[in-house]
Amino acid sequence: MPLNRGVGFFYAKAMFEKILILCTGNICRSPLAEELIRQRALAAGKKVLVRSAGIGALAGHGADKITQQVSNQHQVDLSAHRAQQLNLELTRWSDLILGMEKHHLDYANDLDPTTRGKTFLLGHWTRTEVPDPYREPEDAHQLAYDIISEAVDHWVGKI
Repeated sequence: MPLNRGVGFFYAKAMFEKILILCTGNICRSPLAEELIRQRALAAGKKVLVRSAGIGALAGHGADKITQQVSNQHQVDLSAHRAQQLNLELTRWSDLILGMEKHHLDYANDLDPTTRGKTFLLGHWTRTEVPDPYREPEDAHQLAYDIISEAVDHWVGKI
């Protein structure tokens, strides 16, 4: 990991400072992953900027109510989230793009071929895709939380 020289000390520079999380509607999986990465990176002393978007976003909508209920049970607040559509500005802003399913990565690469090489599944390290819990019962949202939580722990160790 590169070291930057500060005033009288050295500090580690994050490999990825700008992370973009993708899902379909940007109201369930990606807002949850966005906030978990933000919280856990901060707790690990890593400074990162994290945003999320959808490939078919319900732009302007808040996080899904059931996703919020599940996330609140784990001390994760999604109340301020507003969905946004993936666009070139976001793909070019990011150092790393993490998608829930392979087709999210394909969409990003088709939209902006410069993303190739910086797009990975959120579940890359566990070889897992995160199933979409939208319009499903609470247990589907809890399963998504569990998969996302484990995947985020792996990524935070890498950034």
